[in-house]
Amino acid sequence: MVGMTELRTERLLLRRWRESDLEPWAAMNADLEVRRYLGDLLTREESDETVARMRADFDARGFGWWALESRETGEFLGRAGLDEVKGVPVTGVDVGWRLKPSVWGNGYATEAGLACLAFAFAFETLGLPEVVAMTNVGNLRSQAVMRRLGMTRDPACDFEDPSAPEGPLRPCVLFRTDRMPAAAV
Repeated sequence: MVGMTELRTERLLLRRWRESDLEPWAAMNADLEVRRYLGDLLTREESDETVARMRADFDARGFGWWALESRETGEFLGRAGLDEVKGVPVTGVDVGWRLKPSVWGNGYATEAGLACLAFAFAFETLGLPEVVAMTNVGNLRSQAVMRRLGMTRDPACDFEDPSAPEGPLRPCVLFRTDRMPAAAV
């Protein structure tokens, strides 16, 4: 799929990745706070490769990870989007977000997540029957966002992330929703 949908909320633009996003994205991937529940820090080259993969996935599927920008300032805030679940014992489409620490606590993850779920459940776009979200068991901030999105934890589907090293990054929790959030309607 060649085109790409942009999503707009009151404060956010979810848009295609630009070359100017590479540096702030790399800074996020080299930040211990950002990577706390994700594993090793990424080099600039590894970070750039993630953007190349995100672009290619979006072009191929018509959905994926959008770059997240403040509509007021144009500042790059991180990413949010939808991705096919791979490499874990769960299937489907995952909603997620990653923001730079300086903007944590402002409701941007929830706002972006609502826009992504509205896109996922809209019949004329993806029309998905369900969306999941997963995070490390210790990542309480992301779990709080999942709850604000109206998602429900499914403890029977919690799992060990096989891509994570042995230790505290392996245990993950799974949340699900099968409806468009009321706040996005």
